[in-house]
Amino acid sequence: MKKNLLPLIFILLIAASCKQKEQPVVDENQPSQGEIEANMRLQETLATQDSLFMLINEISAGMNQIKQLEKIISAPASLGEMPSEKEQLINDMIAIQKALSQRRERLAELESKLKKSNNENATLLETIENLKGQIAQQQNEIASLNAQLEQANIKIAYLDDQIENLNATVTDITVQKDEARKEATQLTDELNTCFYAIGNKKELSEQNIMKSGFLRKTKILPGDFDKNYFTQADKRTLKTIPLHSKKAEVLTNQPAGSYQIIEENGQKVLQITDAAKFWELSNFLVVKID
Repeated sequence: MKKNLLPLIFILLIAASCKQKEQPVVDENQPSQGEIEANMRLQETLATQDSLFMLINEISAGMNQIKQLEKIISAPASLGEMPSEKEQLINDMIAIQKALSQRRERLAELESKLKKSNNENATLLETIENLKGQIAQQQNEIASLNAQLEQANIKIAYLDDQIENLNATVTDITVQKDEARKEATQLTDELNTCFYAIGNKKELSEQNIMKSGFLRKTKILPGDFDKNYFTQADKRTLKTIPLHSKKAEVLTNQPAGSYQIIEENGQKVLQITDAAKFWELSNFLVVKID
């Protein structure tokens, strides 16, 4: 902005006031026609001066308002997230524009009165011209702020779109991660799924889990055995299997040393001591009881 001319304007107005007060006095008791006219001109000048003082104060306040708006618009983040805050800013700018228009009209009226009167005070006319320049400058500032606000709104809208796109991307990635996590969990569960069957020789044979015959080697888990007979379990949590029998024998090829069969309350119980080793050759366990 240009350098503020308000201090100079105050000095000019005071000088104009003093000049108008130095009117000659002809008769102390009876005022002459010239005194009457001079007094009328003085009153008009003082009224004009008072009006100009009011305008100077208003223009100064208007400049402060414009500077405040400049600070807000120069930092888009300060516009706030609520639509009402942006609307208030726009309303403030409209109000300033309206006030500037009214001040310009009042200056034009004062200028017209001075030029029509016989007391055409050069100092006051110069003050009016200076004030007109200040109002024009403020109008230019408001126009510039309007352009900046429009640009800021465009930038904010662009950023909103970017944020929305990023949110959508993050959502997609989150969904993909959740699906990948579910797949990984499912795969891990499948890899840790095991099956065990407990039965006597007759039961295991009937379920095609064990096949044996005269002069023929016994086969455990031939290709056509019934998987529905098996109990499904999790290798990570399966530690003991109650066998509910006084005798028990593991028929599948679980490595020795990875388990032991103990007795509790007269019943056999299979304890898995090394789960990784116990299930490394097969996910199926067959125990024959008598």
